[in-house]
Amino acid sequence: MTDTSADTAAIRDGYMQQARRKRLYGGIILLVFVALMASGFRLADDRNAGGFWSGLPNVFDFPADVIADTWPKLNQLPGHMAYFFPALMETINIAAVSTLIGAGFAMVLSMLSTRGLARWPRLIPVFRRAMDIMRAVPEIVIALVLIFVLGGGPMPAMIAIAFHTAGALGKLFSEVNENADLKPVEGLQSVGATWLQRMWLGVVPQVSPNYLSYALLRFEINIRASAILGFVGAGGIGYELRNAMSWGKGRFDEAAAIFLLLFITIVIFDQLSSHVRNLMIAKRERGRA
Repeated sequence: MTDTSADTAAIRDGYMQQARRKRLYGGIILLVFVALMASGFRLADDRNAGGFWSGLPNVFDFPADVIADTWPKLNQLPGHMAYFFPALMETINIAAVSTLIGAGFAMVLSMLSTRGLARWPRLIPVFRRAMDIMRAVPEIVIALVLIFVLGGGPMPAMIAIAFHTAGALGKLFSEVNENADLKPVEGLQSVGATWLQRMWLGVVPQVSPNYLSYALLRFEINIRASAILGFVGAGGIGYELRNAMSWGKGRFDEAAAIFLLLFITIVIFDQLSSHVRNLMIAKRERGRA
């Protein structure tokens, strides 16, 4: 009994030491993070000519101007929304096409970078670093380069968003692939199936619900990204919003109509994607039962 009590006390002391050490390391990391945030904010404020604190009281000036300019023209908002609806559809089309293209490339890249599924196992680090690069480069940087080469329009935005989407979804898809059951793949391989057949018939049916869930979430993100890229001349409703805002007072009612269109669109697609994901989860639970 004495030995057992001594062992229990030793285990307790060891656990308490580890807990204290973990709290100490956590506190140090938190202090370093706060210090980095403070220094980064100070550097950004200095680079911005020290205008953050002086401009902070004016942060609500633009929304106030938009409301003041829009309120007397509320009856014109439906007309403005109907006028800008084709630009909104262009933005949605950019997001949809780029999501489809990016998801297709992401599927291939994820399977080529997953252990146990890769066609060329030695090249797994190459494909993973390629996806890292695709995720690291912002869409707006790619779009600016493509606009310089291809000119303005929806094509640079579509390519830029698809490129970034392939890297982002490829990472998520590869994590899903790691949880796939390899028995169907091994069975297909034993009967002489090609690598593409093994992936399509043995892996995709298992992971397709998660693929679709992540793709829907990415589609919502891409709608916002395509609207933002319109500010740099990539077409869509972002381009119209930039024009409306650049005219200043007198045209802010058009900017308000565009804001409303974007807000309603994001809410609708968010609800639709949530409904589809809930249906897939319910179907999966019924299948397990």
